Parts: sequence; C-alpha cells; structure tokens
Amino acid sequence: MAPAASTLKKMTGFHIEHFGCRAARADGEAIAANLRALAEYEPFAADVVVVNTCSVTAEADRSARAFIRRAHRRNPEAKIVVTGCYAQRAAEELASMAGVAAVVGNSHMALAPEIIRDLASLGTQAATFPPAIVPVGTLLSASTPRAPIWVDDRFAHSFIEDAHLADAALMEGAQTRPNLKIQEGCGNRCTFCVIPFTRGPSKSLSRAAILREVQRFVESGGNELVLSGINLGRWGRELSGVENDSLSPLVRCILEQTALPRLRLSSIEPMDWDDALISLMREFGGSRLARHAHLPLQSGSDAVLRRMHRRYRPWHYAAKVAALLRAAGPELTIGADVMVGFPGETEREFEETLAFIRALPFGYLHLFPFSPRPDTRAWPLHADSPVPQTVVEERVAALRALAAEKTRAHRTSFIGRELPAITLHTPVAMAAHGRTAALTDNFLPVEFDGRLPANQLVLIHATGLSPDSALKAIVSTWNQPR
Repeated sequence: MAPAASTLKKMTGFHIEHFGCRAARADGEAIAANLRALAEYEPFAADVVVVNTCSVTAEADRSARAFIRRAHRRNPEAKIVVTGCYAQRAAEELASMAGVAAVVGNSHMALAPEIIRDLASLGTQAATFPPAIVPVGTLLSASTPRAPIWVDDRFAHSFIEDAHLADAALMEGAQTRPNLKIQEGCGNRCTFCVIPFTRGPSKSLSRAAILREVQRFVESGGNELVLSGINLGRWGRELSGVENDSLSPLVRCILEQTALPRLRLSSIEPMDWDDALISLMREFGGSRLARHAHLPLQSGSDAVLRRMHRRYRPWHYAAKVAALLRAAGPELTIGADVMVGFPGETEREFEETLAFIRALPFGYLHLFPFSPRPDTRAWPLHADSPVPQTVVEERVAALRALAAEKTRAHRTSFIGRELPAITLHTPVAMAAHGRTAALTDNFLPVEFDGRLPANQLVLIHATGLSPDSALKAIVSTWNQPR
C-alpha cells in the first residue's frame, strides 16, 4: 500500500560512504547515479546515508559499524541504508543497529535505488513499499524493532545486468578514472574468503553492454577507464556457448573498436594472465593499455598456498611476473596482496614469503593480517592453529619495511625519465601550494608545479621523489580537452 500523500516528502540530499574494493565502489557509484536525478550529493546534511560495506575482514566490519554509529549520532533524522558484502553476510546484525532504515544485500543491489527512494518519501511513517519490492526480512514487533532486509542466496538482482558508468561521475568531476564493473562473484573457494557467500557465483556483463559503456565514456570526454570485477580474470567464462568469450579478446575488442585513450585492468588472479592477455601488454602497453598488473599473491610459501586452496604455486606466480616483464618492459609496475598470519603459518613459511617477495620487482604491496571469517574453511583452522597476535604484528612490520624499500627503489628508477600520466582531482592542501596531482600509466603517484584540471593526459618528466615517495615532475606536454 502506498503512503498517504500527506506523508510524502522529497529526498533533498544523500551521501554514500564506500568501503572495500573497486568493484564494491562501482556498485555504490551506480546507486549514486540513480539518486542524482532526485537529490544533491550532500555529505554533511544528507537525509539518506548509504553505507556500502565490505566484509573481507573483521576490521572492515568494525569500520562499517563505527561509521553507522557516527552517522546516526551526527544526524539522527537521516535514514541509513546499509548495502554491500557485510549487509549480505550479517543482515540481521546490521538491521538491529540504531538509525538503520533498511539493509540491502548484494543479492538485491539493483533494487537499492528504488528502496532508497521509497524510504525517503515516507517521512517518519513505517516503511511500506510498493508490491514490486517486498522485504525478505519483515519488521519485528514494536518492542523489538528491526529494519527491513532484502537478502537471499539467489543473487538475481545484482548490479551486473544494469551496470553503467555514471555520466555525472565525469561531467560533474566526481571521479577522473571511473570503474566499469564487468564481472561479479567468485567460485574459487579459497579457504579464507567469504566472497563466494557475499557475492555469489561468477557472472559477466555482456560484451555488447561493455562496448556501449566504453563508447559512452569516450564520447563524454573520458580518458582513462578501469575494468574491474570481483574475479576479473574469469570474465566471460560462464558465457561459453553464448559468446565463447574470455578477458583477452574482450580487451582487444575494446582497444580495436573504440577510441578509448587508456584502459587499465584491476586485480587479476595469477593463473588468469594467459598468453593472449600478456601479449596485449606487449602490443598496447605504454600507449593505450596501462603498464600496471596487480596479481594477488597472499603467500610466497607453497605449503601456505596449499592450505589456502590457492590455484598456483610460488614458481607459477614468478613465471607470470617474468612473462609480464618481458612483454611490457621494466616500466611495468607490479602489485600484490599479501596475507600475514594464516593459521599454522610457521616462522620458516613466513621467511619463505619474505625471500620470495624480496626476489621479485614489486612496485607496491597491500598487506593484510589474516582475519577469520565465519563459515569459511579457515575458521576452524584458526581455532586449531592461530598465529599469536604479537607474532602477526611483527611479521606485518617486517613486510611493511620491505614493501616501503621496494616501492621507493621502483619509483626512484624512473627519475630522469618521461612517463605518460593523467591529472587527478588535486587535494586541497596540494592545490593551495600551486601543485597538481597525477597518476602515471604505470600507477605511480605524481605531483608537479602548476595547476591543470583533472582528466588531462600529460607527459611528465620525473625529477625526484617527495618525502612520501610520490614522483616530483615537470610537465613536458599535455593534451587539450577533447
């Protein structure tokens, strides 16, 4: 039953707080694109606050809960809508928090904009939604109130079918290098990972839809686009017999059939870097394909990788890195995720990881202490063989020092050289000093004197490193806005 006209009101402002990966951010951007037609993006006085959560670690859960409490404390009248992986995994827990008006899991993410619009129109009246949208969870009795929940295990309403780039993200300058999420879900079943439960099986956006979005982006004046996914390297695999597609022919198609100036690939599992995809780095790297490869590692120990149920061994990983370097050259920046303190990780196994990382030319590392997640196979492993917290902290510190050393060495190697880059939205403090922020095609942060607008392709000459290891540079050439 629709609410009475006297209770209806217009949503005047909204805010979206993002947690987690690029693919999760793409979900939030899609929600924002739908809401911009109704209200302004208003971070400080929003009447609807969307919390787009991550649940890959316990710390991610804590951060989301802390933000919800803070948002409710600062603006008690705002309706808080919780989405994302934490919402999918622990909907009841979030629905009972003060200020939460609805919980929308990844299974129903595509319905989130309509749910939010209905909530905003109801004023203080209890939630009553159109028949087309029925909460999976229902309100409890008045003595034990709980927000309505949209969560199931079918994932029939994820955003992948409706994925699109927000025109406002480019036209209003919200993001210089937007994500186009082309793949959802994962079936790898690594022992530590909750993603198969929070995202469901792998599902791909069609090639035709992807090409339409890339073309729209180019026509809107975009210069760098990032392809993202939960398990990007699996794009198209379930389309076999329909499109007989995989990631490498898709990338070639984008580069050959559109005028996109630069395409960047987000994280791809080591074994999904097949020969055809690597050869594209040789053919297009440094011109229209960013010389940047992020290969999740997790551990350099064979024994630990086996306990993690990862589908490669250290020597497989090293061979992929070597092949990528041969294809793209030493300008390639390689990044990795590394997990510390997996259950049963011995000192010897950790030393194997240190030695493995030391031997490879990483440009950066993302470090994560192991976090036990309910319902994963690593949950009982942690109960049986936990690594003491003090040991984990010591190992993280050792890896952090090694990562900083490798990052600085990698960036120093480019001093005196020219690199293509794209200008970013410069932080206020940097802009106040008359400087501009940029990012090179091989994923190195840059700052240079002078002010240029965001989304400009430039050629920079690196002159040194700043105290935080960003490249200092001067601009050699820059493109005029298209």
